Amino acid sequence: MPRRTATMLASTLMLIALLCAGVLINVPYAEMSPGPTVNTLGEHDGEPVLQISGRKTYATSGHLNMTTVRVTSAEYRMNLVEAVYGWLAHDNKVVPHDTLYPDGKTEEESTQENAEEFSQSQESAKVAALKELNIPVQSWVIVSTVVKGSPAEGKLHAGDVIKAVDGTAVKAPGDVAKLVTAHKPEQDVVFTIVPAKEQAAAEKANRTATGTQDVTITTATSTDSGEKRAIVGISAGTDHTFPFSIDIKLADVGGPSAGLMFALGIYDKLTPGSLTGGSFVAGTGTIDDDGKVGPIGGIEMKTVGARSQGARYFLTPADNCAAAAKDTPSGLRLVKVDTIDDALDALKDIRSGDTADLPKCT
Repeated sequence: MPRRTATMLASTLMLIALLCAGVLINVPYAEMSPGPTVNTLGEHDGEPVLQISGRKTYATSGHLNMTTVRVTSAEYRMNLVEAVYGWLAHDNKVVPHDTLYPDGKTEEESTQENAEEFSQSQESAKVAALKELNIPVQSWVIVSTVVKGSPAEGKLHAGDVIKAVDGTAVKAPGDVAKLVTAHKPEQDVVFTIVPAKEQAAAEKANRTATGTQDVTITTATSTDSGEKRAIVGISAGTDHTFPFSIDIKLADVGGPSAGLMFALGIYDKLTPGSLTGGSFVAGTGTIDDDGKVGPIGGIEMKTVGARSQGARYFLTPADNCAAAAKDTPSGLRLVKVDTIDDALDALKDIRSGDTADLPKCT
């Protein structure tokens, strides 16, 4: 066999061997890619995304699209060839597997956590929108979760309303931790609560719950932060009662990043005229009850997804601006927002056509 032919054959066989090895070798990475976008003013799977009853609503136009990111599953193991392709692909992003699924979290656990965050983001979006419209919302502190095996297990339950701790009224979720950690481990702490069942019955009957009870819990010791402190094993959150019904119908979506766009969609439906003036606006960002917009993950994927669907403007959390500005899709204008007020101001300029001074991402 001529030397040149033998060399080419050996090189070909080596290339095949390397490709086979690349397919067989798993690497600890996962992939993110642009996901679908959904117009919060429109329909999804044949029904309106935002359904409001008991309050006058108004016709809307244009787009206020929330954006998503697709990720590989927790159980999927990427091979070396796929990882290299992902690194080279412009619209995808390969990240360490633990970035998406930390501490060995299963896909079911991650899905549950994302569903809880999505639900909370909807509640905060409703509160932020109604506060912006000066519509009163009743709020109270509740037990969000109870840690299995903790002192609170069996004594407190998710949904219980926390009225006071050791006789001190609780006005915000952070008050609970402060009052508990004021104790030393192994000391008793007294929670004054309205049980979740009583609260649910009161809401159904449109009355104020009055049946409180005191629950005494002996604190345990936590060293998570490096120093010993008293805990009971719960996380506190906020629940609300709204003066009319606001339902958000959107399946197979998780996480908190649609909060801003939901809030804007609700605001638009409850006010005359169109926030966008008919323009295609997309965006992302968490939102809290006071309208503060927070950063999200996968911003580069979301801008690509938004532009591919026709968006011209993208409402971008201020803390995501630097990353988004590094590779902005052609034809998409990033608009920096830090609060719902910033977003409403930007939309006012967009619908008027006066966009020269829109806050920029740099």
